[in-house]
Amino acid sequence: MRYANYVSNSEPDVAERSLASRLRVATVRLNRRLRAQRTSSSVTLTQLSALFCLHKCGPLTPGELAAKEVVQPPSMTRVIAALEEFGFVSRRPHPSDGRQAIVEITEEGSALILADISAREAWLDKRLAELSPADRDVLSQAAEIIDRLASQQD
Repeated sequence: MRYANYVSNSEPDVAERSLASRLRVATVRLNRRLRAQRTSSSVTLTQLSALFCLHKCGPLTPGELAAKEVVQPPSMTRVIAALEEFGFVSRRPHPSDGRQAIVEITEEGSALILADISAREAWLDKRLAELSPADRDVLSQAAEIIDRLASQQD
């Protein structure tokens, strides 16, 4: 169902809603559209997020990965096991702590991430090409501002 189906008739129109509300709704809708461009449905969004984190950050312990993904360690253990079964990650012994392992992305995992990024960016590039140069400039500035907002610590 579309978002509009959940909005009551008494809710203020777009012009009256706060910037925070409009931005939240717009980013959620864009994120949904980008997720729809996924190249593989065999991997869950949680697994894909963990895989992307390993792609971006490099090898991590399961605990470090759980912390970065803001999930409980037992949940991350299941995610890592599934990704390992698919051949997207591998584990190796920790060099200084025999109780831990290091999880790293495999070539197959990197290929999946790169294909996923490429598909999503191709869709977004097509949509952006439909906009005026002025609108693209505004979005470029907005992207920088949104990145700063997202980087701020609470």
